Amino acid sequence: MSCTRASASLAARASVAAAVGAAVVGVEVATYPRWRQWCVNWGATVDEVAQVLPGDELLTDPQVVTTRAIGISAPPNQIWPWLVQMGPGRGGAYTYDWIENLLGLNMHSADRILPQYQALMVGDGQRLGARGPVMRVAVVEPDRALVLHSDDGNWVWIFTLNPAGDFTRLVSRNRIAQSSSAFGRAFTTYLMEPGSLIMERKMLLGIKQRAERLAGDGSKTAR
Repeated sequence: MSCTRASASLAARASVAAAVGAAVVGVEVATYPRWRQWCVNWGATVDEVAQVLPGDELLTDPQVVTTRAIGISAPPNQIWPWLVQMGPGRGGAYTYDWIENLLGLNMHSADRILPQYQALMVGDGQRLGARGPVMRVAVVEPDRALVLHSDDGNWVWIFTLNPAGDFTRLVSRNRIAQSSSAFGRAFTTYLMEPGSLIMERKMLLGIKQRAERLAGDGSKTAR
């Protein structure tokens, strides 16, 4: 009898959880058009969203474009080392490692500059997980721009550093070729876009924290 009651209780809880989940999804789908621009352009100014960046030409007709940005109280040369060492098995992504590693990405965010990963060159590639895309370096302009382009041509990830008085604007732009299926488009719009904001916001804040600490310490970058 107790087993029957326990099973019934678990079933009831599962039903409630499913109902709550469905309600949350319903609210997001209904309201997302109102806050989508904030989501895909978090932290970026109108000019930064409209600006043509190095690497934009690598994917001329993307279905998804996100431009997110943050101000950092440090010069470009103290931010650049944190960018070039990013990647799986390298300096990580400065975001939620536990989420990245649930996906098998081997991300371990470094809290120091790693000299062995500072010599990034055009053509260098990194695979995101065992079955993920290979992101290959397309542009390296030290202290200015870093562009990664997936081998399948469907993703371009651009970073730029723009001096602005006493601080630097770090801009991160993703250009993505979306799936042609209705399900694929819905998945990208309602799940991947908000999910990418959670991860990328943490990444930008992580770079800001590390670079500002470096600037405050007066440390010299490893080049």
